[in-house]
Amino acid sequence: MAERAARDVLMNLSAQTQQHGAGPLLASGRSRVVIENVQPQVDGGRFAVKRSVGETVRVEADAFADGHDKISLVVRHRIVGAERWNEVEMSPLVNDRWFAEFAVHAVGLHECQIVGWVDRFATWRYDFVKRVNAGQQVGVDLKVGAQLVADAAAETGGEIERSLSEFARFLRSESTGEATEVAVSASLQSLMKQHSPRQFTTEWPSVSVKIWVDRWKARFSSWYEIFPRSASPDPARRGTFKDVEARLPSIAAMGFDVLYLPPIHPIGRSFRKGKNNAPVAEPGDVGSPWAIGAAEGGHDVIHP
Repeated sequence: MAERAARDVLMNLSAQTQQHGAGPLLASGRSRVVIENVQPQVDGGRFAVKRSVGETVRVEADAFADGHDKISLVVRHRIVGAERWNEVEMSPLVNDRWFAEFAVHAVGLHECQIVGWVDRFATWRYDFVKRVNAGQQVGVDLKVGAQLVADAAAETGGEIERSLSEFARFLRSESTGEATEVAVSASLQSLMKQHSPRQFTTEWPSVSVKIWVDRWKARFSSWYEIFPRSASPDPARRGTFKDVEARLPSIAAMGFDVLYLPPIHPIGRSFRKGKNNAPVAEPGDVGSPWAIGAAEGGHDVIHP
């Protein structure tokens, strides 16, 4: 009876695999995992999340599926334009809340996505361990697990395929004790986490979240504002960039690490102020660069 039941289960499992294999499922867009309330986001994803080189991005989300099946989730991330994604497994927190963290090491625009799916092997293993602990007969369950492992092997190749095929052979062993020990092993669990077929996959969002990674100095700097025309050591002439360059050591010695220059647009002539913020300009006074707009143009041109 047990053998017949096992054959029935395996035939049913095989039929489901043929009908709902990973390829057709992804092609048809079917999914069972719901992913929502994702952080971090800026204005619902309208703007890029910001980090600096070497910082960590912590991603959290609510995720669940119908029924009692176990689900698995990963955060995949990459710098925009890269061919391959990097994946980080998400871990459960509480009440369907999941999280994962990854570090960013390159300046530029990055992107990330959450991918979730119904994990058939994790579901099987969870139920299998409960039956073992309850002292139940697990011969049929071992055969179901063996088929799941064999399905995963068929999706891989090389050494991974050989390892999974060997695990599947152990699960079909006549020695239930040995097969049970292999079934609950950390090695098999780790391999299946990485290589088990992903079915009923959900990708959130369909267009990835953008992350702008800036230089470390972008986090905090001390800015020094200087008017190049005022940097001349000779009061009889206006200063130049060369004059500013000569002052850089003294500015750095005060603890500043960013030089901030005023606008270089044409300076307005109406109500032009004079030297030292005098409310009335004398002939020849150049005015304030913050007063933008003259006959030469406005904020979109450069002072001649």
